[in-house]
Amino acid sequence: MFCLDIHYLYNQFRISPLVIKLLLISTLGLLFGLLCNPIHAQELDCNVELNYEQLTNAAFNYVAELEPALETYINEYQWTDEEFLEQEKIECQMQIIFNNGSNDFRFAAEIIITARRPIYNTIQQTNTLIINDQFWNFSYTQGTNLIHDELQFDDLVSFIDFYCHFIVGLDYDTFAQNGGTSSFTKAQNILDTAQSTGSVGWDRNSNNRRNRYWLITDMLNPSYDPYREAIYRYYRFGLDTFTADAINARNEVLEAVKLIRQTRQRTTNTYLFDIFFDAKSKEIASIFSDAETRVRLEAYALLRNTDQSHLSDYESLQN
Repeated sequence: MFCLDIHYLYNQFRISPLVIKLLLISTLGLLFGLLCNPIHAQELDCNVELNYEQLTNAAFNYVAELEPALETYINEYQWTDEEFLEQEKIECQMQIIFNNGSNDFRFAAEIIITARRPIYNTIQQTNTLIINDQFWNFSYTQGTNLIHDELQFDDLVSFIDFYCHFIVGLDYDTFAQNGGTSSFTKAQNILDTAQSTGSVGWDRNSNNRRNRYWLITDMLNPSYDPYREAIYRYYRFGLDTFTADAINARNEVLEAVKLIRQTRQRTTNTYLFDIFFDAKSKEIASIFSDAETRVRLEAYALLRNTDQSHLSDYESLQN
């Protein structure tokens, strides 16, 4: 049987996560056809939804134009140096809720971001990210062009850029160990530019460690390397191999959770762990639901000690 040793390919030949992704989601026939007739596309396939019901002033109705403008900006900008094929695009959604607006066209909003990736050898997809950022203030006037500028901070565009890089980086991390470092570093650069602006959500405010500063700082902190290894193992050796070998896949998921627990015991901020389990808790419970009793109880004990925020999702594993 033909088998790809993805870890070997990545570490020995530095094959990019994008190429690994193509190898995983393409049949040989499809791959041959695409190589002969390449169709290049940007990295993201993002759906943007706006909710501005709380903006009671009719003068703010123009913000509706931001929805198609953001979709065009996100989906047509090239976020990496690699060329994606159409079926490789990362599917994501950004739901923006406007909380209030002022006469000087300043807005306070929150955003809910979800991202997905395919599960190898299935027609299913899995969430890689579910995050709610409630601290976003920005200026927007009618007809404003959205322009990407890496040298200057803009409280609207730079915010979107930050999360686009994070989405891409996280997707890459699921296909190759530490594969998303380049994209995470681009997000870090935006954070560095934002530091002198005083904008909400970009500083290391000790009273709130669930913000963009800690999100990217922790992701690139070597102390969190086991966490990133866990992400890779969970997706590549857990989910992607489940249909072929469920027993081994469950063992890999257990090892991934152990790595997360190990990292959590050595660090003080829980934001990254919460983000992971917010997206994966129900899925993990489903993975072990049909396991033999010993494995199911082992999983429950481990999850109970690692992710107490989602205990209700794991209760069925005791039965």
